Amino acid sequence: MDQVNNYWRKCGSCKKEIGFNSIYQMCNVSTCRKLVFCSVDCWNLHNPVMNHKSSWAEENRSPRKEEAVVEVNNSVQSPRRILVQSKANLPTQSDDSQEVLIVASKLKQYIKDKYDMNTAANVMEALSRDVRRLTDRAVEKARSEGRKTVMDRDYE
Repeated sequence: MDQVNNYWRKCGSCKKEIGFNSIYQMCNVSTCRKLVFCSVDCWNLHNPVMNHKSSWAEENRSPRKEEAVVEVNNSVQSPRRILVQSKANLPTQSDDSQEVLIVASKLKQYIKDKYDMNTAANVMEALSRDVRRLTDRAVEKARSEGRKTVMDRDYE
């Protein structure tokens, strides 16, 4: 990169320049790590907009200008590779899928609490087959009534 800025980055809220070797704030939430803020006040403006439940600002120091130039030059010389799987290669779910539809931990806990018994692993597969069969019938009933929404009455 031929041109290097006289600042490291800009604040994510007020767009003020954050200089090299300066204190800045960063959101602790992983999805916001690329945003930096010049002050805690600017971070506070960001927090309610992003609707973070429990988050905080982390204080950091920006790199010195020499470090930033080296980092920029390295990123220009060796770009990151991002591999994306095309939709054609993604596994498709067939009608006779064997995916378990039952939340095993909840069912096991129910049986343990109510009946003081254990549950075998293959119970989930058997129940999933039953759920698929019942759901297929419910979908057909909803379709026959001209609806695109499956309702509780369709399972009766």
